[in-house]
Amino acid sequence: MRKSKTLSRIRAGETIRTCVLGHYIPAYVCHAARAGFDCLWLDLEHRAMSIHQIQALLAYAHLYDIDVMLRAPTLEKTGLYRYLEEGATGLLIPHVSTVEKAEMLVDAVKFPPLGDRGIDNAGLDADFHIHDPDHYTQWANRETFLCVQIETPEGVANIESIAAVEGIDMIFVGPGDLGLRLRQSGQMTIDQAWETVAAACKKHGVAFGGPTMTLDEMQKRHAQGAQLLVNSSEFGHFSQGLRDDSQRYNDLT
Repeated sequence: MRKSKTLSRIRAGETIRTCVLGHYIPAYVCHAARAGFDCLWLDLEHRAMSIHQIQALLAYAHLYDIDVMLRAPTLEKTGLYRYLEEGATGLLIPHVSTVEKAEMLVDAVKFPPLGDRGIDNAGLDADFHIHDPDHYTQWANRETFLCVQIETPEGVANIESIAAVEGIDMIFVGPGDLGLRLRQSGQMTIDQAWETVAAACKKHGVAFGGPTMTLDEMQKRHAQGAQLLVNSSEFGHFSQGLRDDSQRYNDLT
C-alpha cells in the first residue's frame, strides 16, 4: 500500500504540486509524475469515463507513484468508497455547503472510528487482499484523504463548522461556481471568500487551496497559507500548444 504524497506534503507544511486531467490519457499520468507533480486531480464531475477507463488511470497512477484526487460524480456511499478501493488516493466532493453534508461524507469514506466505510480489503488500494484488515483500515484512514469544495456563499458562511469536522483533510475553494454566485449576490468578493476560508482553516489546522493557474494567483494564495495549488491542465496544454503550432504557419516566409 502506497503512501500519499499529498498528505506527506500537508504534514510537512509544503505545497502540493497538482495538475488536472479530464480525459482518458494514460500518458498524461506518466508525464505528470515524471514532471514532479504530487497529485493529479481527475475530474469526473464535468467529464465522463467508463469504470474500466477510471480503473486503468488509477492503476497507471500507482505504477508511476502519483496521487489521484478524484472528483466524484456521486454522493452514494458505496459509490464513493469504491473509488478509493479502485486506487484513488483521495476524493474531491463538489458543493459542500453545510456541516451535515461534511459529516455525511466522513461517515461514508472513513473507516471506524472516524466514519462508517465498509471494508473489502481486496481492491487495488489493498494490493488485492494481502494485508491484515486492521492494518489496512488504519492505513486507509492515514493515507487517503477527503477534500470538500466550498462553492457557495452558504459554504463560506459555514466554513468554521465544516473545517472543524474531524476527517475533513482539505478545503477546496471553487472560484468558478463560487465566483458566479458571489457576482450575482454581491455578498462578498472572491478574495474575501478566500480570506474567510484561509482564516478558518488556519484556526482548525486544515489544509486548503484551489485552482491557481497564474503565478500571481499562486503567490497570492500561497501567502495566505494555501498548500493545494492547482496550476496545470491538459486543456491548457493542448489549447495553447495548438495555438502556438498554428501560429508557425503565419510566421512562414
